[in-house]
Amino acid sequence: MKLEADFDYREYFSRPGAGKALLRFARDQVIFSQGDAADNVFFLLEGRIKVVVLSAQGKEAATRLVESGQFFGDGCLIGDETRYATTIAMRDCVVASINKCRVIEALRTEPDFAELFIRHLLIRNRGMEEDLIDQLFNSSEKRLARLLLRLSKLDDDGSAQPIAPHISQETLAEMIGTTRSRVSFFMNKFRKLGLISYDRNIEVHPRLSAMLQDRSQARN
Repeated sequence: MKLEADFDYREYFSRPGAGKALLRFARDQVIFSQGDAADNVFFLLEGRIKVVVLSAQGKEAATRLVESGQFFGDGCLIGDETRYATTIAMRDCVVASINKCRVIEALRTEPDFAELFIRHLLIRNRGMEEDLIDQLFNSSEKRLARLLLRLSKLDDDGSAQPIAPHISQETLAEMIGTTRSRVSFFMNKFRKLGLISYDRNIEVHPRLSAMLQDRSQARN
C-alpha cells in the first residue's frame, strides 16, 4: 500500500543534507544483501523493490515488495547490526539513503518526518497482520487473487493499474507460499473466467475481488 503524507516527502528526501544521499539502481541490481552491515535506512522514491530471504538450508523466498513511498531497511533502528534480507530492484529505482543516527535525530526533532515514519510502521504492521490471516484461513487461489488486487491497486481506490512483467509467476508463488505450477493454473483459470487478462502486463478486472467474498472454497 502506498504511503500518503501531508508534506512533500520527495522534496524532503531530495534536499541535500548531512547523512542523506540519493541513489539510483538499475533493474535486478542489489540495494543491500542479507548479512551486510545495517547502518542506513532507505526510502523508495521511484520504482519497486523485492525483499528476498535466504534460509540456512539455501532456500530463497520473496517475502514482500517495497513500493514507492515506503521505507525499508529500518531494522537498524532497533539494534539490527546486519541485514536480515536482500533487496533487489525490480525496475529502475531512485532510493534515498539516510544514516541511522540522522533518522533517530529526525524522529526526535522533525514532527513531519516522525509522522511519516509512524504511518509507515502502522500500515506495514496492518499489512503483515492481513498477510498472516490470509495464510491461515485462505486457499492459495484466494491468496493469489488478493495479491493481484493489491499489486494492481484495486484494493485501494478501485482504479486498476497494469502489473508489469517484472513480477514473475515465481515471485507470485513465493509470496503466497505455493508452487509456480499452482500459480500458472490459477492464472489461466482467472483469465478464462474474464477476471484478468495478460499479454506482457497483467490487467486485473474488478470482478476478481468477488472471489475474496466467497467463503465456500476449501483451503489448498
